[in-house]
Amino acid sequence: MESTTSQPLLQAVETGSAWLLEHYEHLHRHPELSMEEHDTAEYIEDVLQGLGLETQRIGETGVVAIIENGDGRVVLGRADMDALPVTEDTALEYASETPGVMHACGHDTHMAGLLGAVRTLTEHRSAWQGTYIALFQPSEEDASGARAMIADGLADRIPRPDACFACHAMVGPAGQVSVRPGPTLSSADSVRITVFGRGAHGSMPHLSVDPVVLASSIVLRLQTIVARETEPGTFAVVTVGALHAGSSSNIIADRAELQLNVRTYDENVRERVLAAIERIVRAECEAAGSPREPEFTYDDHYPVTDNDADLHDLVRASFDAAFGDDSQTATPATASEDFCAIPEAFGTPYACWFVGSTDRERYSDAEARGAVSTEIPGNHSPAFAPVAEPTVVRIAQSHVAAAMAVFGSAE
Repeated sequence: MESTTSQPLLQAVETGSAWLLEHYEHLHRHPELSMEEHDTAEYIEDVLQGLGLETQRIGETGVVAIIENGDGRVVLGRADMDALPVTEDTALEYASETPGVMHACGHDTHMAGLLGAVRTLTEHRSAWQGTYIALFQPSEEDASGARAMIADGLADRIPRPDACFACHAMVGPAGQVSVRPGPTLSSADSVRITVFGRGAHGSMPHLSVDPVVLASSIVLRLQTIVARETEPGTFAVVTVGALHAGSSSNIIADRAELQLNVRTYDENVRERVLAAIERIVRAECEAAGSPREPEFTYDDHYPVTDNDADLHDLVRASFDAAFGDDSQTATPATASEDFCAIPEAFGTPYACWFVGSTDRERYSDAEARGAVSTEIPGNHSPAFAPVAEPTVVRIAQSHVAAAMAVFGSAE
């Protein structure tokens, strides 16, 4: 696609930036947790209906609008909606008004940006031909939102898309767009493990099987999965995020619970890591004389976000033409997303990209000193505060540029 095809639409997004930022600030002020996005859904519905579009609820708090504009290809743009149980510490004039809840992962920028893309495509129908589906997905943070929409009949209630797109605000120069083919965001698995001991008085450890000692041995041994069982250069993370046992200093408990988080880019590596976790836990329990088999519960699985190579090439060319030096190759991120469950439900190729959200001068200074990770608050931080402009505008523009790459010129 020639840059002249999308350039007037990208300029229209820029011209409407005040509208975009007004919606962004409202969404930031009023965050809602996963599967509780009722007011957010109503707000988005009002905005979409104000643009003359019909909306439908899918997955309780998910919202979908379809722009039908003649024959042509079908493109789906997705934005996630939920916030986090985080107390905001940004000093923004439009900071969260909901105690203990904050848009600390940039989903407010995603929603506002997709609204901007919808407005632009709706108001400039003569520039393109086809169908655009705007999908606002709840509950990304606990990996249940995409599944909820699919379970509620998403695949039967909207046209089958030819391409699906999503993006994520990240730490990086504000307005920089980066995309890559292949694995872009890792898979994630949360594992809860309960190991069992034999309780006793704290003064009589010889009568116990101490689950604290057992759990501690497991924590140490788990570190060898990445350090000694995974080939150097192959990505894998095994984090023990929580360990709970006991209630008093003079009581040896009868059980302990560990909560693990696993991240991988490759399904074979994932299967080996999960198998190694179970092997190690069972072996340590046997060595400790545990009276019961350990229990494993697997929660919150996120698949690998694996961008289609051909679609990436199409989108990257569009980004290069639209954004010049602000179009970059992404580095794979260790975070995870449930977005790809939606295109996979249709058997449709997809691409997800990153949009930088950090003040450029601040980022450049921190990068020069090797201090980005220590000085720039990242996603999920109470101090995470994307620079609204150009971040939100560029998110909208990137959705438009990606869609236009698929639609092509209407000439």
